[in-house]
Amino acid sequence: MSDAGAGVLDTNALVLIDRLAVEDLPAEPVITCVTLAELSAGPLATDDDAERAARQARLQEAEAAFEPLPFDAPAARAYGRVAASLRRAGRKPAARAFDALIAATAMANDLALYTCNPRDFEGVDGLTVVTIPHPDRSR
Repeated sequence: MSDAGAGVLDTNALVLIDRLAVEDLPAEPVITCVTLAELSAGPLATDDDAERAARQARLQEAEAAFEPLPFDAPAARAYGRVAASLRRAGRKPAARAFDALIAATAMANDLALYTCNPRDFEGVDGLTVVTIPHPDRSR
């Protein structure tokens, strides 16, 4: 299901992008600064040299390929709505901090969020979530 315009890729979708079907992606994929922050932590979170190099390469590729959406004042206000929605749904916003911040950025920019893990965004009122089939799971 390709969107007619732009859509925010969740970090998991960006990590898997080379393995995803083009028709499942938005016509104009964008990422957020929060995704860059999440990717920046990746190389530092492993002691495996090969995995560290792969994560560093992924970060550099994302930095070169995308001009990320900022987490700005409108996104900060949207985060309040996301956090309240998650609390009403019985979920803890802090436990999914990166996801909540990415969702808020998508909402602040009136964009759908494309993800292979839609459950991460359950309970977020006002967020349009587009599920991308995970390449390791059957459609």
